[in-house]
Amino acid sequence: MKNKNSEWNVVDLLSHSRHDWMNKLQLIKGNLSLQKFDRVHEIIEEVIIESQQESKLCNLKMSAFASYLMTFNWKQHHFQLEYEILGDVLSLEEYDMAVSQWTKSLLETIDQLAEITHDNHLMITIDIGSNEDEVRFFFDFNGIIKETETLISWLSKHHEKINVKEFEVNTYEVAIVVSLGT
Repeated sequence: MKNKNSEWNVVDLLSHSRHDWMNKLQLIKGNLSLQKFDRVHEIIEEVIIESQQESKLCNLKMSAFASYLMTFNWKQHHFQLEYEILGDVLSLEEYDMAVSQWTKSLLETIDQLAEITHDNHLMITIDIGSNEDEVRFFFDFNGIIKETETLISWLSKHHEKINVKEFEVNTYEVAIVVSLGT
């Protein structure tokens, strides 16, 4: 089904996407049958917001980064991932590979260090200013990190085109602020 590079093929993507949409439709259908109309409206609003965020993410012109985030929860990980984009989108195409590789490495590190028996959550917020010099990425993890020193060491390394502005790491929370450039 997947190739050796663990990339998604078109059938895999469509299958997972269809599965997600069927789950959402089942939630709506179930709440309609229970006459929980307020909950139906909430679910529909959540779907709209999620779709708008997905559209903004795609409009950043960072295809590798967008596809990684949009398919992340389709694989088994020790935390759930959410993302949001604040501000008007602009093309960040030139940063796609650097941001994708850095984020993938960070998330793999967190995945290895997260306590598997805990409900862990990571929110990525991309705050877009008027130009690429004002773009900031916020990574907020809530859960349990088993080895904080390992994560601190990883964050302290220099990464090309990624500027770790600040970070705070403790057993129950991780907060990272990143900007683009050197």
